Amino acid sequence: MLGLQSCSSLTLRKRPRLSFLSKIMACTLTLNASPPVHRWMNTTLERDAFKKTVPVLAARVPATKTGSLLKSDVMKKSLMDLPKVRSVLRDPHDDLARLVLLNVSEDAALSPEARNFLQEQSATLVSHNLNLTYDYWTADEILHSILPEELCVGSPSGFAITGHLAHMNLNKEYLPYKHIIGQIVLDKNPMIKTVVNKLDSIDTKYRFFKMELLAGEPNYVVEHHESNCRFTFDFTQVYWNSRLHTEHDRLVQLFEPTDVIADVFAGVGPFAIPAAKKGCAVFANDLNPESARYLTKNIVDNKVASLVRASCEDGRDFIKRVVARARDHPFPAYTGPKLSKMQEKEEKRRLQPAKSSSPTPALASINQSNMKNQSPRQTISHFVMNLPDSAIDFLDSFRGILSESTSERHLSGIYANMPMVHCHCFTRELQPDRAEADIRQRVESKLGHKLDAEVTLHMVRSVAPNKDMYCISFRLPRDVAFAR
Repeated sequence: MLGLQSCSSLTLRKRPRLSFLSKIMACTLTLNASPPVHRWMNTTLERDAFKKTVPVLAARVPATKTGSLLKSDVMKKSLMDLPKVRSVLRDPHDDLARLVLLNVSEDAALSPEARNFLQEQSATLVSHNLNLTYDYWTADEILHSILPEELCVGSPSGFAITGHLAHMNLNKEYLPYKHIIGQIVLDKNPMIKTVVNKLDSIDTKYRFFKMELLAGEPNYVVEHHESNCRFTFDFTQVYWNSRLHTEHDRLVQLFEPTDVIADVFAGVGPFAIPAAKKGCAVFANDLNPESARYLTKNIVDNKVASLVRASCEDGRDFIKRVVARARDHPFPAYTGPKLSKMQEKEEKRRLQPAKSSSPTPALASINQSNMKNQSPRQTISHFVMNLPDSAIDFLDSFRGILSESTSERHLSGIYANMPMVHCHCFTRELQPDRAEADIRQRVESKLGHKLDAEVTLHMVRSVAPNKDMYCISFRLPRDVAFAR
């Protein structure tokens, strides 16, 4: 990355008072550790071209006086402050001496106070070379030395990470440099093995982005950790957005552990699985067979198979059928937080008879006692609709979802409270009041009914200069659910 080479010693002598011009010249003697400029690169990254030797000064002092230099207020502004450069080295010529690196290349740049202090410490100024290579500089610094000057402002070193994969959204002006950019991102982030660029095209049916490989391994099956859950999926075949982590958490925090959730567009489970970990029962659905396949795997991997039932069908069909599924095949009652393995052992030991010849099913007795006087969970508490591009268009499917059942009177009784609906959507209205009016009008139009109380609007994120993502949450109107 960098090397340090000792050169000749310099005599430390008192310097006359600086004139105004001398002070200006002294200011130019500070270190320039920026990488060499190579704007001729555009398709191939040549790492060996990034080498630079930076001459610096070091104060040679007895090892016992090293601490005095480092702690001195007078020397603070003169000590080496370059990142990834050690400020103290062994003197290659004297085991009892140390070299304290300074952030100047000539003694003329030292302040009179620093020079006097070094004299008091019996220091000798020594010239050294810092040999910097490609590994020393950051991704931003390398990019700025390659890209045309007009593209350096806003250079695309930012990216989102999903598992071992970094995905970028490069603007068209950076596309001629896309493979160099990808390689730099790969080099500077050891945990990343694959770098891709999302293309403008999106799968019209399953809504996942097309992408191209910029650098690294063509391995798109990732393992991503979020909300204490583990998700595995093929990034090229399903929709996933790591920037929605906060929204996933926000919505799950609204759920009670006793709730039943119907996740209409569940993807690979970013809402469903954390909700199940909380204790919720979840019907999780996605139209994309690949999403449903990885959703099923993630349910098993996260040990929530008893609380999440996966399906692969159209969102409209799912909305119309899930109420009957919950009624006809209810989830068991919530029995309290899941015990850790240590807690399970302690509880078994506490309930085990002192002199029993055969083991007692302690945990079973705990669960049975917790389930007494509790009914199975057979009503939907929340519908989650995280398909912002078109979720609103599915809202008309809620009309009559409770009246189409043969036991309407029974459903009317068990649905004393209507479910909450959490519908994600886009709007091009950037003012909050106008955004609310726009979203509300579209929702009411699809429902065929005015929204009553319990309506909230949450701004999730800005996705483009003139496009924001929101989540509107509302209590499903009873007249809509029982409409004929």
